[in-house]
Amino acid sequence: MSNESVKNFPSIETPGYVGFANLPNQVHRKSVKKGFEFTLMVVGESGLGKSTLVNALFLTDLYPERVVPDAIEKSNQTVKLEPSTVEIEERGVKLRLTVVDTPGFGDAIDNTDCFTEIIRYIDEQFERFLRDESGLNRKNIMDNRIHCCFYFISPFGHGLKPLDIEFMKQLHNKVNIVPVIAKADVLTRKEMQKLKKTILDEIAANGIRIYSLPECDSDEDEEYKEQVKQLKQAVPFAVCGANTLMEVRGRKVRGRLYPWGVVEVENPEHCDFIKLRTMLITHMQDLQEITQQVHYENYRSERLAKGVPAVKRNTLIDEKNPAANDKDRILLEKEAELKRMQEMLAAMQAKMQQQQ
Repeated sequence: MSNESVKNFPSIETPGYVGFANLPNQVHRKSVKKGFEFTLMVVGESGLGKSTLVNALFLTDLYPERVVPDAIEKSNQTVKLEPSTVEIEERGVKLRLTVVDTPGFGDAIDNTDCFTEIIRYIDEQFERFLRDESGLNRKNIMDNRIHCCFYFISPFGHGLKPLDIEFMKQLHNKVNIVPVIAKADVLTRKEMQKLKKTILDEIAANGIRIYSLPECDSDEDEEYKEQVKQLKQAVPFAVCGANTLMEVRGRKVRGRLYPWGVVEVENPEHCDFIKLRTMLITHMQDLQEITQQVHYENYRSERLAKGVPAVKRNTLIDEKNPAANDKDRILLEKEAELKRMQEMLAAMQAKMQQQQ
């Protein structure tokens, strides 16, 4: 064999080199080939620019045929959940993005139970994932769990409304909440800083847990540490959205034209749009991990403690179809395993109660 044919392999003369340093490259190639999934929920009253912001964030049009209801329809309508999925590709990397909109939230005269449908939807996605995960074919499970929830806060009040507080208290154990102040261009910089402080104080006073950016490791570079520091200081993110391109001083910008000038959406001096997008993109994996390891695990533990209903199946033995019998046997084994886990959880809970 010629030297040219083996030049890409590590030399046997290199001491202390095995080759597993190449593992991250293998994971990267596999991930890029498979593509990524992410589900974002946007919640807030009508007219706060939710759709415009989402379209601007991902440079796409998720709502091409959106019909805006009139005031009478709004006052009577209930909350509906509308998932929209789009495949985005950038430099060979594919992202299957699902955005779940919540038209009707906060628009009715009585908003007492307007978040009930949202809670039900989030639990349904957890239940579907649990069912798929416990099934026979787990190779191509589609993850539709809500990984992040942008909660839009009106800039026209003096802080959080009772509805804002109640919604976040009901959902902070189920989803990663990122508070967003909408239409930030209606406030001065001083007014915005005051509103941000008020919102954070009210969130802390009510014991609400919003998504917190992870701490940087000591070996991270200084530029990344500074970026994370700025993102933390920007919470809650004050944003405004626009999908119109216009020319300002010889360059194309995405912004909003006013009689006194142009608000540039992607200018950090004008709003936190860039910071919000940076947070979402650079911490997308962390949002998914918290969803899996915290919120989903909490739901799964509760379901196991209460008891998972048995899977419906045909209990008749089919001698002509041994494969079906194997499936029944596997299902029975899974049910027995779930029963054992339920008994273990019950025993642990009883022991903890005795210790208390």
